[in-house]
Formats: sequence, structure tokens, C-alpha cells
Amino acid sequence: MDNEVKDDGARQQDRAGKRVLVADDDNGIRGLLSEYLTDEGISVIEARNGQEVLAALKVDPPDLVVMDIRMPELDGIAVLRQSQGSDVPFIVMTAYGGSNSAIQATQLGAYDYITKPFDLDEVMFTIDRLFERQRLTREVRSLREQVGKRDPGERIIGISPAMQEVYKMIGRVAGTESTVLISGETGTGKELVAQTIHSNSTYRSGPLIKVNCAALPETLLENELFGHEKGSYTGATEMRRGRFELAHKGSIFLDEVGEMSLNIQRKFLRVLQEREIERVGGTVAIKVDTRVIAATNRRLEDEVAEGRFRQDLYYRLNVITIHLPPLRERKEDIPLLVEHFLDKHRYSDSDKPARISSEALQMIEQYVWPGNVRELENTIERAVVMAQGGVLTSHHIIFSGRSERSKIVDVARMLREQAPLRAIIAEAEKLAIIEALEQANGDRSKAAATLGINRQQLYSRMRDYGLSA
Repeated sequence: MDNEVKDDGARQQDRAGKRVLVADDDNGIRGLLSEYLTDEGISVIEARNGQEVLAALKVDPPDLVVMDIRMPELDGIAVLRQSQGSDVPFIVMTAYGGSNSAIQATQLGAYDYITKPFDLDEVMFTIDRLFERQRLTREVRSLREQVGKRDPGERIIGISPAMQEVYKMIGRVAGTESTVLISGETGTGKELVAQTIHSNSTYRSGPLIKVNCAALPETLLENELFGHEKGSYTGATEMRRGRFELAHKGSIFLDEVGEMSLNIQRKFLRVLQEREIERVGGTVAIKVDTRVIAATNRRLEDEVAEGRFRQDLYYRLNVITIHLPPLRERKEDIPLLVEHFLDKHRYSDSDKPARISSEALQMIEQYVWPGNVRELENTIERAVVMAQGGVLTSHHIIFSGRSERSKIVDVARMLREQAPLRAIIAEAEKLAIIEALEQANGDRSKAAATLGINRQQLYSRMRDYGLSA
């Protein structure tokens, strides 16, 4: 109940001050929509044809245009063509949802379309989704202003409670000299967190040296980390400094630290304890002043129990731990990340960011993302190329390998996380609604009938779960 009140409050806030242009040559439909939207707290202006729509866009652009495809003098498709480059979003109405005109409208940049005869709750649901997306876009812009002109690769995006905790931890530890262990699945952004910690630390004037411990065999990794003396082995024709020395007065980021062999773990432990190293083939201890940031996608406590990771090293590393949640556990961040990657991966330097249809965004929000944020970025970059920088539709969204587990409630995981029974049941209901909508090809009436509920109940549940049409 509290969540419903909170969601209603957010919707009312999103609607506040909004102006919607309703365009339809049918006086009855236009009047019905205008009255309904006004009752919902939205300011409405009206247009009877395409020419009046274009005139309104020039004089005083609204926040949204809800427009019929078929209108006299100038139809909706022509209006969309002539308003290319406008920041005003369009929702079009059509009597044939699968018609060429509806598809063409989407390709020309329409946010969504509504099939006549429509349900007023369906109209409001679609509008609310658009206003919510506009709010998220503003938040992305605000985040960009906060990070200034730093390289896009250094930005951490997210407003979910889980990411708020990550930000708090970064703020607490960045200014200290403590060793930090970053845990999380592959692709969650551990390197970005390491960069942020370094950039805000007392070591920021020094270098950030990065080492992927999983990318090198033991002998090469030892050489990379500690360097070697001249003549220490065949081919060592000169002295070479290792990464720890290169990171002196700076930070070293050891990614996938759980992949280190026990022998290298022993030498690494000495660095943490004594702040000194010995080059391969050397006998002289060399002092290093280096901030150590390590990362792993493994549960190191399990590795310790199995004898693959030194317990004393684990205790030394585990001074401060920052855990990055997988993307599937912070899906409210997905629209923000999508907008960020659309801006980052433009079709060309001179192009505006590509736009994404509600249908494509819905697909992205419902996917399980086994590769996390990295997979999402790759998917968006590929879609922008395929759409040539235009509007990303569902046809442009290709997942690397859709997991069937994305449609299965992971009861065991939820129980481990001490999720209450109502949360498990809610997740099952959400996936059932998604499956019913997919089987019905988006037909809400058919999906509701499959689920044994009415359309009003379906819309209510879709709002509760943040599902798009």
C-alpha cells in the first residue's frame, strides 16, 4: 500500500505543470481526451488538424503531442516528418496497431502509439511512462553536470538504493589510505569504482596503474607486478620496474585478484604488510608508497575455505569492501544508463544522441542482463549502429545470449536474501504478466483474458511493476 501511495505521488509530481496538445479531427474523441487529461491534473490544448499542430509547435511547444494518424489537410505522418529535430515527443493514435503507418510513425520518432478504440487508462499509462522517462533524462543531465567534463568512461550512473550505498562507501573511503576490495559480478563496473576512488584520494596526483590478474600466467604476472633485475633469467637484458614501483605515490588496481597463484599471493601479502617489494632475481627490498585497490568476481571466503586463497591475505584485503550489485537487482537504473550510453555512443560526432522507442526500452528493462552494465553498453552501441543514429526500435535490440532464467523466479536466491513470501509472489506475478503480454503480442485485452483479470486490473499491476505497454 505504501508503494502504491509513493508511486501515485511520483506520477502526480511528473504530471505537474505539463501541457499536452491533443490533435484529432473528431470533436468527440478530442473532447473526451481533453476532459480526461484535465481531470488528471494536466493542462490541455487542442488541434483539429496537422497544420494546427505544426503552428502550435512553432509558437509555444507543449510537453507532449497526442495525435491521430489520420487527419485532414496534413496527416500525422507528414507532421512527424516536418517536426524532425523537435524535442517535443509524440504519441500517435491509430485504428490499426500493426499497420504500416503505426510502424512508420515509430521509425519517425514517435514515442509510442495507441490503438483505437482505446481505454482512457491505457492512454494515461502511456503518458505517465513518457513523463517518467523525461524525468529520468533530466536526472541524467544533472548527473553529467555533476561530473563535469570528465571522460565518460569514469562516470558511475545510478539512483537506486543499492547504488546510493555504493556512493556513500566511496565517499567514506576515498580520502583514506586504506586498502579497498571491490566485489561484484563481471561487468558491474568495478574498474569505474576504482577510478573514482583514485580520483578522489590523496594519491590522485600520482598514476593509477591497472593490472588484470586473470589475463597473465603466473610467471608473467609476477614479472609484471614486481619487475626483474638484469640477468635474472634468460632474456632479461636490462632491469625492469614492476607495476607496484610504477604506482609509487599513486594507486594500483588489481582486477580479478582471486586469480593469483598462492606463490604470488605470498609476495603480495608482503607488499600489504611491509610496503616493500623485491624484483625477480633481486635481493634488495624496495619501499613503495602505493594505494591498493583490488577487485574480484569470486567469493573470496569460499576460495579461502577451498584452500585457493590465503586467509591472511584475505584479511589484509578485506579491510573495506564495496559490493557492486548486478544490474538485474537495480533495474530502476536501466533508463538512466540507456540515456547515458545513447549520449556516449553517437552514430557520428556531429549527430545528436539516438532515441529509443518505449517498446525497445521495455525489452531492455525486462532482460536479465547476465553481462551486467558492460553487456547493456555493448547492446546500445550495436543498436545505435544498426539504427544509423535514428530511433532504436525492438528490431535493433539484439541480446548477446538471452537466458531462459530471465523468465524464472530464482526462489532460492530470493530466500537467501531473506526476501519475504509476498516479494517472491510479486516477482512471479510480474513475470507472468510479461509472458502474457509477449504471447499476446502486446494486446492488453488478450493478455488480461489469458491471466483471468480485466484490463483495469492489468493496467494497475503493470503500473505497480513499472512495466511498459
